[in-house]
Amino acid sequence: MTEAYELLQKEEIKDIHAMGYLYRHKKSGARVMLLSNDDENKVFNIAFRTPPANSTGVAHIIEHTVLCGSRKFPLKDPFVELVKGSLNTFLNAMTYPDKTMFPVASCNDTDFQNLMDVYLDAVFYPNIYKNENIFKQEGWHYHLEKEADPVTYNGVVYNEMKGAFSSAEEVLGRQILNSLFPDTAYGVESGGDPKVIPSLDYEEFLDFHRKYYHPSNSYIYLYGNMNMKEKLEWLDKEYLSDFEAISVDSKIAYQKPFDKRREICASYPILDQEDDKNNTYLSESMVVGDELDLKLNIAFAVLEYALLDAPGAPVKQALLDAQIGKDVDGSYSDGILQPYFEITARNANVSDKERFLQVIHDTLQGIADQGVDKKAILAGINYLEFRFREADYASFPKGLMYGITVFDSWLYDDTKPFLHLKQLDVFDELKKDAYSGYFENLIRKYLISNPHSSVITLVPQKGLADEEDKKTKEKLAKYKAGLKDAEIAKLVQDTKSLNEYQESADSEENKQRIPLLKRTDIDRKSVRLYNEQHRQEDTTILHHKICTNGITYAALLFDTKNVPDELIPYMGILKSVLGYVSTRNYSYSELFNEINANTGGIYCSTQVFQQPKFNLGCTRMFGVRMKCLNDKVNFAFDMIKEILTTSKIDDEKRLREILGSMKANLQQSIPGAGHSSAVLRASSYFSPSAYFQEQVGGIAFYELVERLDKNFDEMKSDLVTKLQTLMRYIFRPENLFVSITCDGKAFEGTKERVAAVKEYLCHDQLAKGCINYRLEQKNEAFITSGQVQYVASCGNFKEAGYEYTGALRILKMILDYDYLWANLRVKGGAYGCMSGFKRNGESYVVSYRDPHLEKTLKVYRGIKDYLEKFSCPERDMTKYIIGTISALDTPMNPSAKGELSLNAYFGGLTEDDFQKEREEILDAGCEDIRKLSKIVDAVIAQNNICVIGTSAKIEEDREYFKEVKKL
Repeated sequence: MTEAYELLQKEEIKDIHAMGYLYRHKKSGARVMLLSNDDENKVFNIAFRTPPANSTGVAHIIEHTVLCGSRKFPLKDPFVELVKGSLNTFLNAMTYPDKTMFPVASCNDTDFQNLMDVYLDAVFYPNIYKNENIFKQEGWHYHLEKEADPVTYNGVVYNEMKGAFSSAEEVLGRQILNSLFPDTAYGVESGGDPKVIPSLDYEEFLDFHRKYYHPSNSYIYLYGNMNMKEKLEWLDKEYLSDFEAISVDSKIAYQKPFDKRREICASYPILDQEDDKNNTYLSESMVVGDELDLKLNIAFAVLEYALLDAPGAPVKQALLDAQIGKDVDGSYSDGILQPYFEITARNANVSDKERFLQVIHDTLQGIADQGVDKKAILAGINYLEFRFREADYASFPKGLMYGITVFDSWLYDDTKPFLHLKQLDVFDELKKDAYSGYFENLIRKYLISNPHSSVITLVPQKGLADEEDKKTKEKLAKYKAGLKDAEIAKLVQDTKSLNEYQESADSEENKQRIPLLKRTDIDRKSVRLYNEQHRQEDTTILHHKICTNGITYAALLFDTKNVPDELIPYMGILKSVLGYVSTRNYSYSELFNEINANTGGIYCSTQVFQQPKFNLGCTRMFGVRMKCLNDKVNFAFDMIKEILTTSKIDDEKRLREILGSMKANLQQSIPGAGHSSAVLRASSYFSPSAYFQEQVGGIAFYELVERLDKNFDEMKSDLVTKLQTLMRYIFRPENLFVSITCDGKAFEGTKERVAAVKEYLCHDQLAKGCINYRLEQKNEAFITSGQVQYVASCGNFKEAGYEYTGALRILKMILDYDYLWANLRVKGGAYGCMSGFKRNGESYVVSYRDPHLEKTLKVYRGIKDYLEKFSCPERDMTKYIIGTISALDTPMNPSAKGELSLNAYFGGLTEDDFQKEREEILDAGCEDIRKLSKIVDAVIAQNNICVIGTSAKIEEDREYFKEVKKL
């Protein structure tokens, strides 16, 4: 294609409809992959093999810091400038245990070129060599503002990893990886251990970049519909030709197999008030071949489904039946050179360890001898194949996901770059192997007779977080005590210098260097909605007529407006029960396998549709959703009937298992996504829709699940009665609304099934009930065993008399990437900060993995003054607008287009409403932003606060809360 490159491979990759090319840049030694197809959502990625030698987090800190200014773009944070002013559909960077990636995506040709230029300059010519403050800000530093103050640690990565190390799940994952590969890069923590991060010095940090961030150690990926020859020539001219090829020792070493299993006991923090009984994690993991064996890789993903994931899967069920843990899960973890298979019992006890291992061994031996359930194997294969063909990665571009997938082979063997993009033939082969004893032999070889394994016992330790915090304070106090007066003065000066660096503004000249589109480059046309309304007697059927490549997406939505208040929280339980208990014709394991062998899945959910246009609060739905190939629609509807009419809700043993699993998952998900949990809780003080969501899935719901799990024997009869009664209230023909996304021909067949659905629904008379919204400002703080805070402040500007405008979307961009970013992340060291303003007036600001509490609330109160004085050049305003439009214009797959249309229908929104919003964004100026200061002030002044965080910080700032609770 160009003389600067050597073509190594060329191959048509039919499975993903692309032509693949592999090149080597002759002068620099860079590896370059092209995947050429007709996808307008173009993707660029440059990655480096970065095996860490220790747990200082140097690879992670490099990932952060190279995006803080470079040769051509000497701003303090070009990454943020790109987010604010680019039409990107993806923009981020990621550190893995053995590689670091810098991917971007955009549908706009000019924008895509700009993104490539900024990212390449960042990785090859970063300003980290010119300014040590970049390392201090993003990595770690000693923080001392006054000589009399105690010395503390601060830094974005340091605080991020303090949050990560507070999670039992993340601690367990690290212990597993480190235990299986003690002699390789996987034996240390690439993200950084907070106890080790402060041992990283500036020179060691720079040396890591010098060694690994060279084209000879790079992997460059281009995907989509673009002029590939032009891109290669530009890469050569602008970057790669500046480097000579060198030898970089970055090869990922194989771990020598163990002679015998390793056993490790570790701890994770819990609160003093928590029960350490039934709170231990037991985990066994086995190394499975290597990532270059594609068939083995997919086969073990199938075995994960068949042995562990499916309800009633034999290994999972055997452990539950033996009452070892309240929840059992596991995974086949790939994406590293040597994948591993892991089985974990949560909420177990240390005394269960030997039985845990024996039950696993005996169960696997029995399966190997008697044969794996063929239906489960075929269901697992179909599930994986459906997902691969559908290529639905939600908001993530599929080209991005393909670009991550290629590293499963490319990173470890230069001759096999496309291996993991060619899976369809393997699925066909595995379907035949289901009957040949292939899977049974895999179980014998890798899971039963495999000494390269480890057993982790992760025990709860009360006060561990406080103990670690105390040790850190003592260490820092000792460090300060050993300093001379001049050295203490220098620390104060260094902190002052860092603060000055963080507060300094980029020059207009440097800002101008970031390439920027014009407002006129943006299409003024807003989204298209796909809503064709049909009637089946008195039932509305909404058809979203979209080409879906032969897939039908359908949702049976049942209005819950007449459900009595005392039953509302149990909807959160019901959605996890239906489809996971036995029915008349299937055991629950058979049911799940039958569904996954023939469809892309059937599941239940609760959904709230807000009605901002009519100011009527919200519509609360219970949904039964499915997706399948068009020729499987009748089967899918038959299975929905089986679930809704014959589910054995009174199976007390199964209900206990489901509750145990729900409790274990909520224990991790609520504090793990502390920002979302805090926003939902604070919003529930005033918002009907948030109150409902809290009742069926938030902290209030967790409290119900925890109570039911703890007192199951006393409450089981009442639970069964409530679930059965709830089904009679929900599944009624007068409640039914149907949403279908498919092409026109498939719709006709699907529409005919709706009448049959109504025939088997409940028709008996019931006294109508309703939800009682107990809206009350509680201003709660929830203490966790973590080491960081999630600080939320919420309100509703419509209640204060203000109306929604598209400019509020620009405000979110300005706050998230200017005001909040500068004050909470750059200066404060929080890992994240977010805001949001909905059409119905509900709004929030929140921090993520934040070392502060009161300081953060003060930052929120400062938004009003910031906006009242807001002013920026036209170029900056254009930048904010482009970044705002980027979030609106993310390409949608057919399913997402159907969901957007459905939400618009219930919200009473038309294409004209979306068009009006878009024009308000495109035509906005500084004055429009200044006007929003009153809206934000109204939100913050309502003072709805919720914090999830540490005991020390919450007690220190106790006056902000009406209630302090343990979570």
